[in-house]
Amino acid sequence: MVDALERARAATSGSCASAPAGGGSAHAAGAAEPEGASEALSVSAAMALAKGALEGVVVRLVGEVSETSSKRGYKAMYFTVKDADAALPCMMWMGRYKASGVDLAVGQLVELTGRFTLYAAKGRMNFDVFSIELAGEGRLRAQVAALARKLEAEGLMDPARKLPIPQFPLTIGIVTSPRGDAVHDMLRTLRNRFPVARVFVAGVQVEGAQAAANIVEGMRCMYRAGVEVMLVGRGGGSYEDMMPFNDEALARAIAACPIPVVTGIGHEPDTFIADMVADRRASTPTYAAMAVTPTRENLEELFCAHARSLSMSAGRAVERAAAEVRRCAERPVIRDPNSLLAAPMQGVDMASERLFRAIPASLERDRATLDRQRERLSRLLPEGVARELAALERYRERLLPALPASLECDRVRVGHARQRLASQGPGLVPRFGQQAALAAARLEDLSPLSVIGRGYAIARTQEGVVAKSVEDAPPGSALEVTVSDGVLACRVESARREDIEMILWEDEGNGDR
Repeated sequence: MVDALERARAATSGSCASAPAGGGSAHAAGAAEPEGASEALSVSAAMALAKGALEGVVVRLVGEVSETSSKRGYKAMYFTVKDADAALPCMMWMGRYKASGVDLAVGQLVELTGRFTLYAAKGRMNFDVFSIELAGEGRLRAQVAALARKLEAEGLMDPARKLPIPQFPLTIGIVTSPRGDAVHDMLRTLRNRFPVARVFVAGVQVEGAQAAANIVEGMRCMYRAGVEVMLVGRGGGSYEDMMPFNDEALARAIAACPIPVVTGIGHEPDTFIADMVADRRASTPTYAAMAVTPTRENLEELFCAHARSLSMSAGRAVERAAAEVRRCAERPVIRDPNSLLAAPMQGVDMASERLFRAIPASLERDRATLDRQRERLSRLLPEGVARELAALERYRERLLPALPASLECDRVRVGHARQRLASQGPGLVPRFGQQAALAAARLEDLSPLSVIGRGYAIARTQEGVVAKSVEDAPPGSALEVTVSDGVLACRVESARREDIEMILWEDEGNGDR
């Protein structure tokens, strides 16, 4: 760049800057003519000479965008950058501008690389921009925007992923600087709005290169403490000071936190990536504390609503119980208790009436029979027997009044006997069990295994069929003969038909002999 400046200085020292119109003098009033300026140049030639000298100078500069001009059909983007003492018009061909990915706006601080050039038709100098980048805070904002787009594409900012904030958290964690105003504002707000909550504070560094890692560690401490909701925030500051809250590791930690996270960072217009991935974003630390605590009015309204609900539920329960009592009271059994036992009691009365009618008649018949027997005995027996009969008559007269009570006692004893008989029914089961055992013993005697045990055998063919005839086992066939202690594998050499009764008779005869 120094060489280009030297070449430009040498080129301009040997010629005039401009030529007068109409062939007049080319010198300014009072100016001495430079040495070596032997002939005057035309305006076009002078502009071409200056343009050639300027375009050899490629520089990189930083300035603030003060104005922009881009209309439909323009082939270039026109804008002006400035600093405290100067302004420089710039142009950038549209292809280069779109490829840079920068969206110019007034107030941005940009870093430009390009060369000076002249627009000969108007005699204006501007800066031909080769490349453009955001500088300072603008660069940081571009990086943050790119990270935000990446995290949004991964779903970390999806509202469906975010956790609900507890309505009445009893344990609240705060992750912030222990020396700033933010922690005092949050503690004061929590104490005034919801004093029953326990508050845990993790004092961490919120500014500097290690701030993001410290905030993540503070969040881990709050998780281990078992808080129900977590506040992460700090007071205001420059955009560079707030950069820890745009850290990717912190954003992923907030998104992965199993506890709801509420952020309150900076002031009202500030929004950071930590705000975007948090379960709820508050504009300031104070509003963050308000977001996790209910107001007194909300509590009173909630308690009133619950009181109304309980009252209505209790009223409905009382009404249902009263209706049930009324239904029970309308039942005939409740209205007239005697109706339940009316039929059995009438039956008892009728049976008692029949019994009391039957007993005197029976006693009268017995009395008449006794009188006849007494007369016969009095004629047949001595007087001693008559006396005994008289005594017996007295006993009978004494017995008659007690007979109904005796009958009632007999009825009670019969009832007891019937109950004992019903309870002794299961005692009959063993007798039938013995009969079943005898039947099982008979079946055991008829079992083929018992027959084999007595010395007989069973022959089966290879198909497992019992050989009952010589035709079932022709010579050469294989047989399995089951005896009492195993199975014999045999082969039939010959077979003959004989009378089985004769064989059994001979066996019995041999046994007798």
